[in-house]
Amino acid sequence: MNIATADNLPAQSNRAVSNPWRIARGVIWGSLAVVVLSGWFVVTRVGLRQDLRVWDVMALRFGEGALFLTPVLLVGPLRLRVQAWPSGIILALLWGAPFILLVGLGLQATSATMTSTVTPALMPVFAGFVAWTFFGERPSRRQLSGYGMIAAGLFALVCVYVQAAGRLDMGGAAALVTAAVLWAVYTLRLPRAGVTSLQAAALICFWSAILYLPLYLGFSLSSLTHASEGELVFQSIYQGIMMSVVALFAFNRAVVLLGPRAAAVIIALVPVTTTLLAIPVLGELPSWPSAAAICIIALGSAWLPVRPTKATKREKANDPLLFPPDAQPRESRADARRDRLGLSGGSG
Repeated sequence: MNIATADNLPAQSNRAVSNPWRIARGVIWGSLAVVVLSGWFVVTRVGLRQDLRVWDVMALRFGEGALFLTPVLLVGPLRLRVQAWPSGIILALLWGAPFILLVGLGLQATSATMTSTVTPALMPVFAGFVAWTFFGERPSRRQLSGYGMIAAGLFALVCVYVQAAGRLDMGGAAALVTAAVLWAVYTLRLPRAGVTSLQAAALICFWSAILYLPLYLGFSLSSLTHASEGELVFQSIYQGIMMSVVALFAFNRAVVLLGPRAAAVIIALVPVTTTLLAIPVLGELPSWPSAAAICIIALGSAWLPVRPTKATKREKANDPLLFPPDAQPRESRADARRDRLGLSGGSG
């Protein structure tokens, strides 16, 4: 079985919903995404403290990511017809350059611990809210309890941060919340995008580079010449390979195997790992109240169920932006989508 057939998102997400091996693989991929994402918050904070700017981080991430991943769309079993490439624009707008810009602004205005807590922790809450509002997927009492614990932990963390820093940068906070919304919608959108995990990662990098790099070069936003050679090499490897290739693919695979809301739950554990990394790397030692607030968020995330979920009829038919309407039977829709996007491995 090749990646294209293994990553047939709509069919796979509705099959073997309680398969233990499927759940285990999803958790492994999600855990890998958590580790890389946690390191990214810390690594990016280090870069912004030194000679790089958020514009440079975006250029490194998507410029190198496009260089490494675009060949996937051109040759091999996952090549994609050029006519299907525009389908990745929405994915890039949701979890591409705009998302990184918002998180980078939040990092500059707050701290690594604050940024890595607000955005990943709010993402599953917003994903649940969108699913409830647009698809009628009413959360269970257990889910509501988990969301409540996450919200309470975030509120406590913000209060502690304001008390220590003296104020809260509202622009930075708004950027982090907006980033969480974009990430939540991306998580719900991905299973019905009609592309595989690796194709989605490649399309995000390609379109982010196409839309952002001309602005980056045209407005002379680069500060790369001020950075040391070692810093450039390290940031290039982490931003361009670890984030754009490894983290993107790992998270996409977790969404495929677990479903969007279950994958979002795992990502909510990022605050814990980032806080631990920030202690030795950034010297950002959290206070006891901050640590307690992060533990509450982690408990709230752990309380949410992590298992694959089926897409309901209303979920699939309600919003054409998130999920295409049911115009054909499931099998013929899947076959038509694969033929249209060139996922069958034909000559295209």
